Amino acid sequence: MKFLYNSSSHFNLANLFTFVNIAAGLLATYFITQNNFFVAIILAWIGGAFDIFDGKIARKYHLSNEFGVQLDSFADFLSFVLVPVFLIFQAVYTLNLSGISILLAAVVSIYYVISGLRRLIQFNINADAGKVAKFFTGVPTPLGAILLWLTYLAFTYGLLPIFGVIILMIIIGWSLNSNVKVPHL
Repeated sequence: MKFLYNSSSHFNLANLFTFVNIAAGLLATYFITQNNFFVAIILAWIGGAFDIFDGKIARKYHLSNEFGVQLDSFADFLSFVLVPVFLIFQAVYTLNLSGISILLAAVVSIYYVISGLRRLIQFNINADAGKVAKFFTGVPTPLGAILLWLTYLAFTYGLLPIFGVIILMIIIGWSLNSNVKVPHL
């Protein structure tokens, strides 16, 4: 069991938490395809919880390494970019739009995915394994996902029209790569 606390192990404790995040994201994607949005959202939030703890564990037990940085970004891309965009596309756009409107929604969704991927790649380029900055530049993808979940809920409860969802997805996607300073908690 020494591998759990060995920073050079790909299966150390921090990375195992990241693998759970990835599994939750994959399962959430499956449940979205089944139109079971409630279970998908629960799984996405479980993935988010494991994302919080993987970094804390890596820092506490000195398990940070380049593999873990890359693995965490992959998990973030899946759980905090693809899953919420796929949820909104499946639960909001495909059920309520058609024709040119669904095409617009698809373009905006692709824009968000590319924005999230760009943010994570740039973060990795600038990252120093084991170091935590006081502020993020641009909205981190987990916060972007939370903002998309809130957008989804606002639409679901009739507080936001469908084109408001599209506009907010553009704004949140832009904010991922903006110069906005967000404190690291």
